[in-house]
Amino acid sequence: MGKFLKKAAILAGLFTAAEAGGSAYFYRRTMKRNKAKVERTIKMSGTDWDQYRPVMKEKKEAMLSSPHEDVYIYSEDGLRLHATYFPNGETDKAVICFHGYTSEGMSDYIGLSDYYLRNGYRMLLPDARAHGSSEGEYIGFGCLDRYDALGWIKWMTGRCGEKVRILLHGTSMGGATVLMTGGLELPEQVKGIVSDCGFTSPKEVFTHVLHTMYHLPAFPMLQIADYVNKKKAGYGLDECNTAREAAKISVPVLLVHGDADTFVPCGMCGKIYANCRQAKQLIVEGAGHAESYYKDTDAYERALDDFLEGAGL
Repeated sequence: MGKFLKKAAILAGLFTAAEAGGSAYFYRRTMKRNKAKVERTIKMSGTDWDQYRPVMKEKKEAMLSSPHEDVYIYSEDGLRLHATYFPNGETDKAVICFHGYTSEGMSDYIGLSDYYLRNGYRMLLPDARAHGSSEGEYIGFGCLDRYDALGWIKWMTGRCGEKVRILLHGTSMGGATVLMTGGLELPEQVKGIVSDCGFTSPKEVFTHVLHTMYHLPAFPMLQIADYVNKKKAGYGLDECNTAREAAKISVPVLLVHGDADTFVPCGMCGKIYANCRQAKQLIVEGAGHAESYYKDTDAYERALDDFLEGAGL
């Protein structure tokens, strides 16, 4: 019996060590700036971006030909945050666009920049904390970025004046960011929110990724990662959930999602939509993660036209 208990204790210790090691590996490559790689994210998202390279190149050249400048603010916890600002004729309409995980401001809105600049919007493209030219070691997954978003709204109002009408538009992690921001007390200048393929919470999207892409159970890996993240980054992985925050949003919301999204499942959009007080929804057939605008540009822009008109933008 003694030998059996000793072997069992050794096996339990090995299992615990393996779980701790796996959790640490997952945490580092997901939450830390220097380990999270855009190439890995693109591969995991499953979207074939090569087919859109020609149109993206054309739209990027047009975007860069429009006057723009680098601007900066400081977050509540002292990080220097960067954004690119397009004044676009000094109109009274503005959009602040929030990018996805491991991306940066000038990457995710190449296509939509054409729509917004063409329709007379000033455009602000922030780099999220721990992304691009913004400072930060730990990724915020919307939970921290929502407070940074309030800072950018304040900056835009200061730059454009109190009468500016602001739209928040986010993609993937940025989509979660704008919905989480909507759950806070918004300045009156914010008139609407567009969330494209936003997830419900870091915990739920990590659980999905572990199950479907790594074929691993979420327990106890996520519980360990949650504990570590609270200590290091200052927030829990389910501290802010967009499906819960949606019930607090007082401005109109447009939710966009592709029904072929395997990275952030379309069902998350349904959960968010069910809790929104005033929301419209566009589900793009055959679109993968963050692909909806390119998959069906006409439908996307029509949905934006209708939504913005109804929101007074």
